[in-house]
Amino acid sequence: MKVKVYNIDGSEKGEMELPSVFKTEYRPDLIKRAFLSSLTAKLQPKGVNPMAGKRTSAKSIGKGHGRARVRRTKQGQAAFVPQAVGGRRCHPPKVEKILHEKINNKERIKALMSAISASANSELVKNRGHIIDEVPSIPLVIDDQFEGIKKTKDVLEVFKNLGLDKDVKRAKNGIKIRAGIGKLRGRRYRKPKSVLVVVSNLCDAINASRNLPGVDIITVDSLGVLHIAPGADAGRLTLWTEGAMEKLKERF
Repeated sequence: MKVKVYNIDGSEKGEMELPSVFKTEYRPDLIKRAFLSSLTAKLQPKGVNPMAGKRTSAKSIGKGHGRARVRRTKQGQAAFVPQAVGGRRCHPPKVEKILHEKINNKERIKALMSAISASANSELVKNRGHIIDEVPSIPLVIDDQFEGIKKTKDVLEVFKNLGLDKDVKRAKNGIKIRAGIGKLRGRRYRKPKSVLVVVSNLCDAINASRNLPGVDIITVDSLGVLHIAPGADAGRLTLWTEGAMEKLKERF
């Protein structure tokens, strides 16, 4: 199967053979498992000091005094118990808790291949909410000249030539303030995902592209399920450079 290659001005450059990874069966179950494994691998185990709230000389006075049998200091102040000021926590987090969801290596690779294949399915891309009415091709491949772009305004101009700018605007207009206490914990804004740009190597376009709302850029060697199927929802709108496609053939 062949796919068209486009220049940065939006004109057709030619065609190239699509890597065999795009023929992989769509497996949403594996994609979800691989996503959870990658997500939980980044979690930092945390817990309280085992002696927190227990460093006290308080003792219980026993029964028969007409008052609660909690431990008390000499001044009669309750201590040690969870309901007392300065007492221990009832069910504290523990560092030995297993947070990482493990997955077999072959399953992880199969999930990534399936997510890459899903990015070439226009129905799945639309179901994720991407606007692809003016996008000339799915999957979308661009000339390696894109990797030499140094300014964000030039990247946005390329996106306009390829019909990707409307999806970037969708992501920009979709930024919302999170409801609830989560807004106080470092995740105040909910930001939609837009275009994923996959390049062959580290290049100038990485710094130029990452300032656009919802746009992520990654090298093909570092590509994972977290990038191409965020939220375990496959079918992300992806822009591949021609060199990235060639490296994709070598990787899979």
